[in-house]
Amino acid sequence: MTDLVAPEAMETAGEQFVIELLDRAVAGMGGQSREGQHEMARQVARALGTGDHLLVQAGTGTGKSLAYLIPLIAHALESNKPALVSTATLALQTQIVGRDLPRLLKAITPALDRPVKVALVKGRSNYVCRHKLEGGFPSEEPAEGQLFSLGEDTSVPHFAASVGGPSSQLGKEVVRLREWAEKTATGDRDELLPGVTDRAWRQVSVTSMECLGAQKCPMAAECFSELARQDAAEADVVVTNHAMLAVSAFEGLAVLPEYDVVVVDEAHELQDRVTGAVSGQLSVAMVHAAAAGARKHTAITVDALNAAAANLELALAAVPNGLLPNGLNEEQLDCVDQLRDACRAALSDSKGDGNATPDGGRQLARSRLMLILELCERLLAARENREVVWFSRASAFDPAQEFSQPDETAPALINIAPLSVAGRLREGLFSGHTVVLTSATLAIGSAFEPAAGGLGLVGEGAPRWKGVDVGSPFDYPKQGILYVAGHLPKPGRGASPEALDELEALIRASGGGALCLFSSRRAAEEAAEALRPKLDMTVLCQGDSTMTALVKQFADEPDTCLFGTMSLWQGVDVPGGSCRLVVIDRIPFPRPDDPLMTARSRAVAQAGGNGFMSVSATHAAIRLAQGAGRLIRSTGDKGVVAVLDSRLATERYAGFLREALPPFWSTTDRKTAIAALERLAGENA
Repeated sequence: MTDLVAPEAMETAGEQFVIELLDRAVAGMGGQSREGQHEMARQVARALGTGDHLLVQAGTGTGKSLAYLIPLIAHALESNKPALVSTATLALQTQIVGRDLPRLLKAITPALDRPVKVALVKGRSNYVCRHKLEGGFPSEEPAEGQLFSLGEDTSVPHFAASVGGPSSQLGKEVVRLREWAEKTATGDRDELLPGVTDRAWRQVSVTSMECLGAQKCPMAAECFSELARQDAAEADVVVTNHAMLAVSAFEGLAVLPEYDVVVVDEAHELQDRVTGAVSGQLSVAMVHAAAAGARKHTAITVDALNAAAANLELALAAVPNGLLPNGLNEEQLDCVDQLRDACRAALSDSKGDGNATPDGGRQLARSRLMLILELCERLLAARENREVVWFSRASAFDPAQEFSQPDETAPALINIAPLSVAGRLREGLFSGHTVVLTSATLAIGSAFEPAAGGLGLVGEGAPRWKGVDVGSPFDYPKQGILYVAGHLPKPGRGASPEALDELEALIRASGGGALCLFSSRRAAEEAAEALRPKLDMTVLCQGDSTMTALVKQFADEPDTCLFGTMSLWQGVDVPGGSCRLVVIDRIPFPRPDDPLMTARSRAVAQAGGNGFMSVSATHAAIRLAQGAGRLIRSTGDKGVVAVLDSRLATERYAGFLREALPPFWSTTDRKTAIAALERLAGENA
């Protein structure tokens, strides 16, 4: 059920109050209210009042944060439960709490009945563990803990001489962490400036599985993570991230306070973020590490675990990488079954005395056994539960390569992920809550169904929802040109000489100011290497420095170019003349060897649908729109988006993909694009 913005019923008193607050906030923050922002605020307020779910596409520049925060605050002040905001990234989560909400509340608090309390909730591994700082967890080699990195920063136990001492870089970082931990009020990693490496942070943090728990930990009363959760339970607005939302929805764990409404920002990322949070990976090395930890910290016999690991290793010898359409074979399933039984026995033997002093080493060992047991259970029930299973090796997904070749000598990893997260999201998120999903790229054309379907909002038994596009304040046909290089050869492996020549011509015409987005790290590096000797301007490439430093230099130097990959497709906001050309090397389809996407496409086809259009093309359309959206970031911006993939002009699915893009004036004429860039270069000279 979707609509474009249309006249609705008469505005309620609650909606009027929200609009008054919005105008007050915008004026207080030195801005100007926009029609789309008003409409979005009304629609969100209306959804929170009716309980119907809402999908809102709000173009760049709409001011969507204010448009959803104000009705959310108004609702929370009348509810006995906190309202939730979920973001795709910790960075946006921090921005909302550290910048957007403080400025907003300063402007509107005088008009409210009482002050608004805001809380921030992250995964446990984002906070310092006081018990670990005090030696509550044993010392082990870092490599062992890293084997258990599954969606959350893993823990390497208490800092000791084994990590190099305070004279090493790691030692210095941990000493600084210890000093900071005595001063910080939150223990939140993001408040530590400058930051530290992941390896150092693991010395002072624990995962949720490794935590002793509030009932057993001797320092629970001082625990930063527990204090954050207590604050959240008493807050009006709680800001969290999609991974935490996934754990709450899928596992039913009380990682978030009870809430009745939630706004999901960056909602185009929700399906992938949730999938990533609930995916798992099992390896023989994990089993050996768990066995070693159990022997060391619980003194149990681990012969059965090691025997199961040895048998699993034989069963995985020489298996090819890729999707297993029917799951593991009988021999592999028997080995996983043997491993499950060994884990169960080890967990039973390692319980220890319930009255004994809490033991961090025992908890660490048992958490690893429990993780392996859960993975075994999932693998054994994969077909029944419609989960996707595939083999990979460490080098198979090297981001520096476009079509990377696996190291056949590396041990095989067994991966498992849900074929679809729709059903679980429907039950765990949309049932019992009112959900508002928003993004600048949520619809393809006027259709919200592709996004809604992946989230469980389409099909029999789906809840009521509405889709609204509130537009953008930008005049895209006048501010931007979409140039598709239809004359270029169809992309193959690596950039063709013709594509590199085209890229050089475009950059020369624009005089720099080019953000060039590539499908792989290797493609970006090869293009930078090829063009640097030919261009008399600075060409930055992802990996040359930190992303923050690269983007800052690109923004500060109008004639500089920046080459990079997907992390730039969605993370760059450079208004003004420094970004007047955005180049996309190819349509961002999923990798052809991506097992999960392949399985999802096959499932759609088996159900009578078009797997390519439903999965691959939809994935590409949203990401293409994200990339093109880097160009126009303010009402004064002008420029060209150039796509060097002729398929966007020639293939039958091209129209579908272009429907997701902003409505730029479009052309396939090279001379027209070059002339426009030369004019822009003159204006910025």
